[in-house]
Amino acid sequence: MQALLHAIASMDISSPDACRLFHGRGGLYPGCEQWSLDWYPPVLVLTSFKPVSEDELATIGAALSARWHTLSPGQALNWVFQCRAEGLADTRLMAGTVPEPHVVTESGTRYKVHVLRGQNHGLFLDMAEGRRWVRDYVAAHPKTYALRVLNLFAYTCSFSVVALQAGARHVVNVDMSQGALATGQQNHRLNGIESGVSFLGHDIFKTWGKITRSGPYDLVLLDPPSYQKGSFVATKDYARLVRRLPELLAPGGHALVCLNAPELDTAFLKGHMQEQAPSLEFVQRLPNPAVFADVEPERALKVLVYKAENAAQ
Repeated sequence: MQALLHAIASMDISSPDACRLFHGRGGLYPGCEQWSLDWYPPVLVLTSFKPVSEDELATIGAALSARWHTLSPGQALNWVFQCRAEGLADTRLMAGTVPEPHVVTESGTRYKVHVLRGQNHGLFLDMAEGRRWVRDYVAAHPKTYALRVLNLFAYTCSFSVVALQAGARHVVNVDMSQGALATGQQNHRLNGIESGVSFLGHDIFKTWGKITRSGPYDLVLLDPPSYQKGSFVATKDYARLVRRLPELLAPGGHALVCLNAPELDTAFLKGHMQEQAPSLEFVQRLPNPAVFADVEPERALKVLVYKAENAAQ
């Protein structure tokens, strides 16, 4: 736990953006693999993937309090603890309060988060470079170009928000979770976006007709869960997902193919793409934010860029 305590003693929370402060899961800090610490201003969120004793929490709480007193004297410390150990689900407000609504920023874009409810907080911090790439990709197109985006497994629609901010003409968001899409709609309103966006609360595999009719798309975003019972299991469903890409993409369009499953490597994604969508060309794997560095990069989030062939001359 010493590496975590050292990180707390030197942590910098001057950034207005939500971010990860300590990533033990990457294996760079032996003995701290269970821990992560995130900053969702004005709240610190500590997560453990193993059971934790009350004494350990007290030690960490004292370290957080001491550092907070130095960084923000006179202000109350707000921190939440979440345990994600197998078979356990424990989320506790340890000190202070959590705003309601709780809105954070990333590169000037606003997102609603919920750090006291559920395992996912509404904004995946490790996808920051993916959102940056989407923003840059859309912004690189002439504003007169009617760029259309398909956001599959949209969750709370962060990709959609940045794409529309960058000048996309229309984004179609698809996700089975009505609750996640409702938060996605709020995220658009938080950023002053009132048009150019659709929300489809459907099972993607049962909605291909509607999805296809709204295409073709200049950018398709695939960020499915690795395992969601009754919805998507990467080992058996990713192949039938990517085989649809050629018919969904406009000539010269791009796809962002993502997967966050430690047990499945880049070769898993590339193999399915080669078998199911051989006409698409691999462009690059996007880097993850530096704080998410991993001793085994193949275990970390994988975000691959593919490009469709240009129209025949």
